[in-house]
Amino acid sequence: MKRNMVLRLSLLGLAAIVWSCQKTNESPEVSPIEWEVLTTPVKSSLRGLSALTDDIAWASGSEGVWLRTLDGGKSWDHGVIAGMDTVDFRDIEAFDANTAVAISSGQPAVIYKTTNGGEDWKKVYQASDSAFFDGMTFVNDRRGYVYGDPEEGKWKLVLTLNGGESWDDISSAPKASPGEAGFAASGTGILAKDHRIWMASGGSQSRIFFSEDGGVDWDSIPVPITQGAPSKGIFSLAFINGKNLIAVGGDYKNPDLDQDNIAMSFDEGKSWVKPKGNGPSGYRSGVAYYAKYHWLIAVGPNGSDYSGNAGHNWTKFSDAAFHVIQKSNNGETIWASGPNGKIAKLLTSSDQSD
Repeated sequence: MKRNMVLRLSLLGLAAIVWSCQKTNESPEVSPIEWEVLTTPVKSSLRGLSALTDDIAWASGSEGVWLRTLDGGKSWDHGVIAGMDTVDFRDIEAFDANTAVAISSGQPAVIYKTTNGGEDWKKVYQASDSAFFDGMTFVNDRRGYVYGDPEEGKWKLVLTLNGGESWDDISSAPKASPGEAGFAASGTGILAKDHRIWMASGGSQSRIFFSEDGGVDWDSIPVPITQGAPSKGIFSLAFINGKNLIAVGGDYKNPDLDQDNIAMSFDEGKSWVKPKGNGPSGYRSGVAYYAKYHWLIAVGPNGSDYSGNAGHNWTKFSDAAFHVIQKSNNGETIWASGPNGKIAKLLTSSDQSD
């Protein structure tokens, strides 16, 4: 056991050194400085965000609201999904300027899809009255997953193989412990790549549920993030590169608590470790990797932090509150959304000098 631990820590240190060298060689002078807050026509809490390019992004949130911009946030199309103005749509995944899938947390826990830019929304799935959806992810424009809190001791997990046109329950979803659940704070507690799935939990335990075969077989892996109460756990996952993942969270009832709110994996989520240095400065509901500068960026109700050395040390750069952060699919722009209809783009010192 000691030998394995030493090896793991050595690999952790090596990863940090490599990361630091990459950052130093490519962009030593650049740092995030603040958020450019865009003007939107809504005041809803926006926890669903899907950024496609520098110009095209979708968002969804409370009061059934959806938004779409095609010009980088200068103007917005918006409306209420299928007239459901009492429902909170906490995640949205867009495929292009016209096509998007949105999920409500519950109740009702439903999935809707539009193919004409939000003009019409079709209900494609409705769960039971007790269901509560936490997040959604797509591997490509065909295969996608939605996960939700456990029902009768098993996680709720549904699958689409046709771009969200129809959904089927995965009966082999893993079992949960009493008091264990997910969080719908940002819709980013689930990731998928090829046939591999990662699902995050909190409450009584903070764990990653990992499947290598599309949800047939599962492993549960403990994660050193705060746990033991309904408000504590893992809230967001992101790929870093290759086999590396990052998990952030904390205690949403204690947003300034800056302990045990981050963990990292360097083996596809099969084991997790704490950072060596200081973590983010509070509870964080969203995290993203910005490959352009080798940054990790995390957001939450008391501000935003970034790390330039694989997540081992974090620096706070903004006090603005956000729920979710997303890198655009083309990798050039970082978007964030939050309370009171707030949507923003990340500003860097490079932008300031231009």
